[in-house]
Amino acid sequence: MAQKGVHLDRETFSCSICLDLLKDPVTIPCGHSYCMDCITHHWDGELIHSCPQCRQRFTLRPVLLKSTMLAALVEELKKTGLQAAPADHWYAGAEDVACDVCTRRKLRACKSCLQCVASYCDQHLQPHYESPVFKKHKLVEPSKKLQENICSRHDEVMKMFCRTDQQCICYLCSVDEHKGHDTVSAAAERTERQRELVGRRLKIQQRIRHREKEVKLLQQEVQAVNGSADKAVEGSEKMFTELIRLMEKRSSDVKQQLRSQQKREVSRVRELQEKLEQEISELKRRDAELKLLSHTEDHNQFLLSYPSSLPALSEATRSSSIKIRPLRYFEDVTAALSAVRDKLQDVLREEWTHVLSTEVDVLLSAALEPTSRAGFLKYSQEITLDPNTAHKDLVLSEGSRKATYMIQYFYSRHPDRFTACPQVLSRESLTGRCYWEVKWRGKGVRVAVAYKNISRAGDESEFGNNDKSWSLDCDQNCYSFCYNNILTQSSRVGVYLDHRAGVLSFYSVSETMTLLRRVQTKFTQPLHAGLCLYYCNDGDTAEFCKLK
Repeated sequence: MAQKGVHLDRETFSCSICLDLLKDPVTIPCGHSYCMDCITHHWDGELIHSCPQCRQRFTLRPVLLKSTMLAALVEELKKTGLQAAPADHWYAGAEDVACDVCTRRKLRACKSCLQCVASYCDQHLQPHYESPVFKKHKLVEPSKKLQENICSRHDEVMKMFCRTDQQCICYLCSVDEHKGHDTVSAAAERTERQRELVGRRLKIQQRIRHREKEVKLLQQEVQAVNGSADKAVEGSEKMFTELIRLMEKRSSDVKQQLRSQQKREVSRVRELQEKLEQEISELKRRDAELKLLSHTEDHNQFLLSYPSSLPALSEATRSSSIKIRPLRYFEDVTAALSAVRDKLQDVLREEWTHVLSTEVDVLLSAALEPTSRAGFLKYSQEITLDPNTAHKDLVLSEGSRKATYMIQYFYSRHPDRFTACPQVLSRESLTGRCYWEVKWRGKGVRVAVAYKNISRAGDESEFGNNDKSWSLDCDQNCYSFCYNNILTQSSRVGVYLDHRAGVLSFYSVSETMTLLRRVQTKFTQPLHAGLCLYYCNDGDTAEFCKLK
């Protein structure tokens, strides 16, 4: 108790400016006492003189006279041996907000006042709690940016917001250069922006949850691919062991193919997984920034920081079509090898291509479709035209890769030949992922894919005019897509087939790949590439390009 009494005496005889024991104490008309040097320096340069504590103003600068009684009491207090200065940790450091009232070594501020545009230590803040004059003042956490709340033109606190110009303004601005603009109080604008911020955070958090769920699916997919690949390798080794010498080389080829596909597919999954994890990290960082901004008590600081804190969300990684399929990734290879084993050498020549061309597709390729020509070329397919399907007015050349329109060219009769439209199908059937390019000259060409059992006669045989074919019309003016006699106009183009995923995309090929049309469907049969010179103009050509 005795120590507490001494402590109170010490506070009583301390200067509220320097927070040290009074030196040459003087008492001003309002009754508060200060060090003579502290109050003198505080008033120097001021036009209106007031008490630093109660803010009472004096018409004339008070004459300062040393208080002999106070000086004697302070001397007695010093004899107690108390430390006059606060501990070092109470003083403001380089990173701290300093008290604006302290005149010597400044103490750390504990609050900032938006009305006074000043920061105060605990001692100098007391009038804000005790005096009715400061009752309506807004206290916030210490801030070094208080001056940004002051209008540079009118030297007034900016308490309003101009929605027309999207900036904080003072009252004088609202009746001056912002007259007639849509203006509201800064608090009202903060409330509205706060609601918007909450909505944005909810969207970000929802996306985070969605992406985390997809990352888990991808992790499961990697495990499933590895397990299925290991099982397929084990099965293939067992079957090849039965063939011994005859199948030793083939066994090595199959193992290499399986491991290559496994590595490629796992790499694709992990690539998407990494992108999603990066996006999650970025979204969490953005959410943390918005959370910090939402807790800002200073309306003006919130509004000043708000536009730069809310950049538009970057485009999300395209992964909405990620689906987990039954574990059948490599079993097709095993099934193919079983057939080879049963038919032995005679069947091997026919089935071997099927074994090595079996595609393993972990994800729907809509999620990881190539984005560059180099990416598409990984799936390039060499295609030749089947002369047995060529219309009588088409001449094939360049190793059956090129078709030229020429009236009444001679072909023998064949049940696969198109008789109504000048079009032709490829020899090769297309499954898995394939990419090819067509260059053409003349009025126009129809680039298509179709089932082998498409009609060969009548209007229903025309590419795109039935449910067995998909086509893109290319002419000098535009591109148009057609399926089942439904036409869609487009000014841009593109083409890529992922049979298993049911994706058919048409691209315009130049220095960049421009998507013209993408179809998501379910292919029930192998497809064949098709060409149609539908303008029937002599000399028009279309050719499958050599890409390898």
